[in-house]
Amino acid sequence: MTALAPTLQAFFTTRLTSQYGASPHTVAAYRDTWRLLLGYAAQSTGTAPAQLDLSQLDADLINGFLTDLETRRGNSIATRNARLAAVHSFLSYASRYHPEHLATIGRVLAIPPKRLPRNEICYLTSTEVAALLAAPDQTTRAGRRDHAMFQLAVTAGLRVSEITGLQAHDIHLGAGAHVLCRGKGRKNRATPLDRQTVQVLKASTTGLHS
Repeated sequence: MTALAPTLQAFFTTRLTSQYGASPHTVAAYRDTWRLLLGYAAQSTGTAPAQLDLSQLDADLINGFLTDLETRRGNSIATRNARLAAVHSFLSYASRYHPEHLATIGRVLAIPPKRLPRNEICYLTSTEVAALLAAPDQTTRAGRRDHAMFQLAVTAGLRVSEITGLQAHDIHLGAGAHVLCRGKGRKNRATPLDRQTVQVLKASTTGLHS
C-alpha cells in the first residue's frame, strides 16, 4: 500500500471531522474533490486509485486536473478554486507526516487560486431605499412585517439567507440595541441598530401580537 491511501483516510476521519470540526457540507465537498481527482489521476497515469502514490500528485497533474474541471466539466472559476483549496488542505496535512514528499507537495501548494472577474458592486440610492420601505402596505400585518424586515435588512446589511434565519432572541431592542446573525463561513456578527429601526421593530412586534 502506498502512503496516499492511509493518509487520505486519516485526513477525512481524523483531521476534518475530529480536529477541524468541519461541517457535513465541507466534508462532502472535499470528498467529491478527491473522487474527481483520483479518477483523473488514474486515467492520466494509468495507475489504479488504490495504488496511486503521493509522488504522482505533482504540480503538472494538479494543474491538468484544474484545467479539466474548467474545460471538460465546465466548472466555474469559484468551483475550480474550491477544488484546489481541498487539495491544498490535504497536502498541507500530508506534508507533516511524509517529509520525503515535501518538494512535490511544495510545488502543488504554490499553485495559486485563479482570479475571479470583479463584479461591480451596486448599492441602493437613498431614493430607492425610501421606495423599498414604502412599498409594503403597513395597514396590514403582513405589510408591517415586510416593512420591518426591509428596514432591518437595510440597516444591518443582511443577506436574504441571514434575515430569514433570524430568531426572535437574535434581536435586542433594549440598551445597546443590536442584531446577531450568522453569515458566510458560519461567522457570527453583531450589528448595532439605530433608533428608527428599533422603533419600527417595536411597532411591528406590537402589531403582530395585538
